[in-house]
Amino acid sequence: MNAISLERPKPTVPTAGSQPIIATQRLTLRPHRLSDADAIAESLSDFAVTRMLARVPAPYDRQDALDWLVPATAGRLPDWQMAITNGDDAHIGVVSLELRHGRWHLGYWLNRYYWRRGYMTEAVAATLERFSRRMPETMVHSGVFADNPASLRLQEKLGFRMTGCSEIFSFARNTMVTHVETALKPGTLQNQSA
Repeated sequence: MNAISLERPKPTVPTAGSQPIIATQRLTLRPHRLSDADAIAESLSDFAVTRMLARVPAPYDRQDALDWLVPATAGRLPDWQMAITNGDDAHIGVVSLELRHGRWHLGYWLNRYYWRRGYMTEAVAATLERFSRRMPETMVHSGVFADNPASLRLQEKLGFRMTGCSEIFSFARNTMVTHVETALKPGTLQNQSA
């Protein structure tokens, strides 16, 4: 027996394909560019935004943005890391679907100056709708920190249901934070265009 015959077969994970460009009524969701680094750094240097994110450090600067953008723009990951842009192509946030531990996870954030305008609901709904057309039998997992009721309302409005509660480490807060876990079952995305 040789070493080649001892290799483990690599599991095949279904992917959603390349990142699309999605146009909504007010937004364009597109793949990221390295030129988005300054806008990302500006948004994530705001602790009001980063405190609600688990894996984003504070303080956050341009080099942190580039460290994230290089693999995100390389096209080697199955993930969708969509830049949320407004009419003048200004980067105002992110909506992502990442394959982690064999499960698809939704994440998102928005520059604070664009809060309370319905942009995030519009961006997340459009991304999930496109993803569900490509991966119709796939459950999407997500979650929110317990002190972020607006994000939980957004998810519930789109059809996510609570599945549990745990504590996870927040890099920005540098502590464990209560986290409400959610999931969107296949075929249960709520239409937000009505």
